[in-house]
Amino acid sequence: MTPSEHLEAALARAVASRKSAVRDPANLGRVERVGRNPQNRSCARLVMACMLAKLDQPAVDPRRPYTEIPEAGAFSGRTYDEGYVTRFVSEHKLPCNSTTAFLTPALRNIDYTLTPDRAVIGRPRELYADALHLLQEVALGKETAKAVLTDLLRVLHQVRLEHETRLAALQAELQVSRASGALPLSSEGIVTLLQQHLACPNSSRLPVLIVVAAYRSVATQLGEKVEPLSAHNAADEQTGAVGDVEIRLVSDGRVCTVYEMKRKAVTRDDIDRALQKVARAAPQPDNYIFVTTEAIERAVRDYAAALYAGTGGIEFAVLDCVGFLRHFLHLFHRHRTAFLDVYEALVLAEPDSAVSFDLKQAFLALRGAAMQPPAAGE
Repeated sequence: MTPSEHLEAALARAVASRKSAVRDPANLGRVERVGRNPQNRSCARLVMACMLAKLDQPAVDPRRPYTEIPEAGAFSGRTYDEGYVTRFVSEHKLPCNSTTAFLTPALRNIDYTLTPDRAVIGRPRELYADALHLLQEVALGKETAKAVLTDLLRVLHQVRLEHETRLAALQAELQVSRASGALPLSSEGIVTLLQQHLACPNSSRLPVLIVVAAYRSVATQLGEKVEPLSAHNAADEQTGAVGDVEIRLVSDGRVCTVYEMKRKAVTRDDIDRALQKVARAAPQPDNYIFVTTEAIERAVRDYAAALYAGTGGIEFAVLDCVGFLRHFLHLFHRHRTAFLDVYEALVLAEPDSAVSFDLKQAFLALRGAAMQPPAAGE
């Protein structure tokens, strides 16, 4: 069997049977904790890659997923992780990181065998201990790679189903509110709702989705369309994009506007890097717009504005994210509900590695609360 076939077979076993495959209840607990931890998904990918390697090459030692380890049985865990696990978790929408575990700070540049007595500096520390114990148990023959991989995929599949069920329930509640004739949210109500969503932890992807939702909800009126979104962690150099969001004219397909999102204050260095990217673009856009969630310094705003003449007519601007949203919603007031529906669809469609389940759940809950009529006397 190929590595991909091993993964598919393990998932099929996991879905077909609820009975655990690992022998020791303590190891089953470790599998559960590795698969269910919402803060750290790297350990799940580490264990998957090492179990897959053991199934593919029985002679390897699952505790040695680095070719730099000068001992027998060493292998490249990153090769298995990037080459097979990445596609697999994406296709099956499993709640894992979208990128390899072996480039995370805790698992990078290791040249020793991963045994439980060797502390891996990562958080939560107990989770890494669980993962290393599982590697050890398989290396010593106390568990099989087939059993550990099967049970881990069972847990991940269960978590995915639990998340889907919860989100579907929240969406159903929203549908009930709509059917009851609840008054649509005002533009300012939507601004408040998205400010609350932006304030949630790990919300760095949301400004991108706000801009994309704005353009998609009024694409017909503008005669412009948004380029398909790249992965949230993909660099512009990798994708060939000039910025985070590119807007094309429907008439001739030319990129007319580029947006770059910042969850920090925009600096002159940021603008200078944008100038370099625009200089390499062909054809060049009409506008390059930074959207930030932080305060904008007057000097930075003025520096961007002063570039128009020197660039031959390319407009650079730095906008506040909430200000952009507020202006858009009032300008296209009759499309505000369409915007919110598009934003919701974008949020829910993002992989959990970009927009976490907690962030998706938070949006639906916040929207549901915002749609409730005020209590008597308020």
